[in-house]
Amino acid sequence: MSEFDVGNRLKELRIASNLSQRQLADAAGVPHGQISMIETNKSSPSVASLRKILGGLGIGMSEFFEPDAPNDGDVFFTPNTFRDLTSRIYREHDTISGRVTLKQVGDARSNNLQILHETYEPGADTGETMLEHFGNEGGVVIAGELEVTVGEATRILKPGDAYLFNSQDPHRFRNIGDRPAIVISACTPPYL
Repeated sequence: MSEFDVGNRLKELRIASNLSQRQLADAAGVPHGQISMIETNKSSPSVASLRKILGGLGIGMSEFFEPDAPNDGDVFFTPNTFRDLTSRIYREHDTISGRVTLKQVGDARSNNLQILHETYEPGADTGETMLEHFGNEGGVVIAGELEVTVGEATRILKPGDAYLFNSQDPHRFRNIGDRPAIVISACTPPYL
């Protein structure tokens, strides 16, 4: 399997959208030079930065990484059929420490519901820049502990604990524990 070229894919989508690098940066609310650095593969974007940039193009991460994935109408799924939405971002790292892995169940777009199996390795953090996007999301922690911040509220969730909020509220997820945290989440409409 050949390595996914994030920079080239971003450039193709930007050109197809008839946008200059500056126009995309303005639409996404990121520094102008960041688009050039990513397109030339001189910089690898964080998950939060890539989401922000793709928001400027009006697409999600699943469309970015697997644009031609078929909608086969399946209703049952096994873990090996989940769509890995983040593994390609982390290929250059030798360690999984601090890694967030997001695996999607089925075709989120055609069902207008994104269900994710999320794993936060010890030290994993969605970043100091809080996430914000249109929609609503919720999840249940099934293993480990996860610190969830929504607006001004922060709580450490343990197995069986859950969250549900408007995704336009600034939010952040961090594993401050010493073992992986696993969450099953849902978001509507899909945002990745």
